[in-house]
Amino acid sequence: MIKEENIKKFSEQCKNIFSQIERDVIGQKNVVEGVVIAMIAGGNVLLEGVPGVGKTRLVRSLGRVFNLPFSRIQFTPDLMPADVTGTNIIVKDAQGNTEFSFQPGPVFSNIILADEINRATPKTQSALLEAMQEHTVTVMGVSRRLEEPFFVLATQNPVEQDGTYPLPEAQMDRFMFKLIVKNPSLDELMDIVNMTQKTMAEVAEAACNGQDLLDMRKTANAIPVAEDVMRYAMMLCSATHPDSDCATETAKKYVRLGASPRAGQALISAAKVRALLLGRFNVSYSDLHALAYPVLRHRMKLTFDAIAERIDPDEIIERIIKEVEGRRGSMLGKADKQADEQPLAPESENGQEQSAVLENEAATEAAETETEQNGKKKKRGFFGRK
Repeated sequence: MIKEENIKKFSEQCKNIFSQIERDVIGQKNVVEGVVIAMIAGGNVLLEGVPGVGKTRLVRSLGRVFNLPFSRIQFTPDLMPADVTGTNIIVKDAQGNTEFSFQPGPVFSNIILADEINRATPKTQSALLEAMQEHTVTVMGVSRRLEEPFFVLATQNPVEQDGTYPLPEAQMDRFMFKLIVKNPSLDELMDIVNMTQKTMAEVAEAACNGQDLLDMRKTANAIPVAEDVMRYAMMLCSATHPDSDCATETAKKYVRLGASPRAGQALISAAKVRALLLGRFNVSYSDLHALAYPVLRHRMKLTFDAIAERIDPDEIIERIIKEVEGRRGSMLGKADKQADEQPLAPESENGQEQSAVLENEAATEAAETETEQNGKKKKRGFFGRK
């Protein structure tokens, strides 16, 4: 059961986290908020943007703020899976005997920066699949558990195509969010230059530790979700499939493959964290609308029509939200109309008493009317007709 003191502590920690990150990262509020939400919810993040917009600096700053061990893996075409997960090597003991000893790779850390992940081959990219989902690494038939909390924050450059490999669908689906890092504005650019003239190093201080982060995740998981809100979230995910019962006209025309069930899990988990960040104790429809873009944009495969018409995933998501929202409004309208057509039934004793009084009054009035009519008939019979 969630307590008020847990919520208050959650709010104070989040405020301190954002204030420390702002010391190293200028602007990019939506990106910073999305990364923090994903880390608290326990998801991985894919950052996409042109070089020099602060993707790597943001990840390094997060390692300082959360006071967690940080590893950076620079993905290159010649990088091998063993360079990521680790391997067994032959060592000699004091007596000269040889044996295999496991040498952990850089994946054995709490925060992993997979820099330019799309430059590595699919064989090496797949080395992170088990770590991202099950938080384990298997080498030579032996599975080793990674220390919690564990996050993979990957970056990729959408501009360069030479020497890059598109991420496989299985790995894209394991990222909770795909965040677009945009170019800074003029004022933000001036602040960046002024800050880096003083020092290029990160100056953020620790705001919490790994155990605090796990406690925040536990608090967020206790946030209730109404059944209607849960159903609406699942409708948003199902509406991306062109062959589903909830398919929208936009999905039928522009989407070839929709989001997986992981999208529904990510949407609800992240919505709980966002509700707490905004000071609410329950998930609302606005949380689902705001988080639908980073959750769904990398989980949909577009058709040739969408590519030919240059319609990006965010525009498709916006249209899907409008169509699903319209369906929800029409369903609510039908429910209200059915409620108005149904007869009102007394629910309390007072209501039953009032109904009995009304019935007695109606019976009395009918008896009086009948007596009056009988009296008129008697008068006509007594006096006779002219």
